[in-house]
Amino acid sequence: LGIAVVLFEAGARLPLRWLRHNPMVLVQSLAEALLTFAAVLAALRGLGMALPAARALAVVAVASSPAVLMRVAHDLRASGPVTDRATALATLNTLYALTLGTAMLRTIDRGDVPMLDSLAGSGAVLGLSALVALALAAALLGALRLMSPTSQDTGIVILALIGAAAAIAAPLGGSAPLAALLAGLMLKQLNPRPWVWPRQLGTAGSVLSMLMFVLVSSMAAQADWGGALSWATLALIGARLAAKVASVALTGPASALSLRQSLWTGLALMPMSAVALLLTSQFVVAAPTIGTRVAAIALPAILLSELLGAVLVHAVLVRGGEALPPSRRPESPEAGAPKDEAP
Repeated sequence: LGIAVVLFEAGARLPLRWLRHNPMVLVQSLAEALLTFAAVLAALRGLGMALPAARALAVVAVASSPAVLMRVAHDLRASGPVTDRATALATLNTLYALTLGTAMLRTIDRGDVPMLDSLAGSGAVLGLSALVALALAAALLGALRLMSPTSQDTGIVILALIGAAAAIAAPLGGSAPLAALLAGLMLKQLNPRPWVWPRQLGTAGSVLSMLMFVLVSSMAAQADWGGALSWATLALIGARLAAKVASVALTGPASALSLRQSLWTGLALMPMSAVALLLTSQFVVAAPTIGTRVAAIALPAILLSELLGAVLVHAVLVRGGEALPPSRRPESPEAGAPKDEAP
């Protein structure tokens, strides 16, 4: 539920017509995800890891954390091209990782499965999740038309509908977090006018984000941090960060970002969090033998990326000049409305 609420909010803050006006943002997100997958897969295979485990870890590495980005940006009251682009790329690569990762659950223990088969399974997961998302978006649109957007009752209804969609998505063959993310995107399209994010929902999202942060940290701290696994963990983190920075820097000028802004944006994509933990736990359930090897490397990587990534995002937004100075920040910031357009 926590992941679904966060991803719904992230999807609702990404206007698709911005991607129509600047399609290179979508190209940039695809290049960033593909290069991250390839770099992590090559690094782990170079260390002698078996293909099924390396492929699963590469999918986990694709996902950045919209929750960490939005939380830090909200606390700093940050806004600007780096903040908007990093949030958009984190939302899109999370969509890719959830789609491909959920489809891989049936074949994680088979290293001979070609990527085309995985992509076909991803299409099925995406389609089923989109159907649930469409129903959720329609229900939310009806609720917003009948109820006051700022009332406490509206926040409760939104949480209840997201929870219901999360409960039915997986049994139908889809992904609950993916359905929530797509529902946010659809709602933004169906209701393009700026709408006030319910304060109660923003408070619930903040509490759930903090609980997820604690959960991820406590789970990752139980991993084995010794021996060869440490080198594999460091290789994953290094290859992942290098790929994200390089891909965003290479495609930045064509997507209306300067080289400096592109470097800041790539660094801001470092955090991993609850989505990566969810994918890791699903791999463990689907194939315990391979999943245990995946978790032994993924959990320390998630913890380091979450903690160091949050600090790095803070530094990027401050050094990039997009965070308000402390003297200008409100003492009790209210949950604001999603931006209608990104620069």
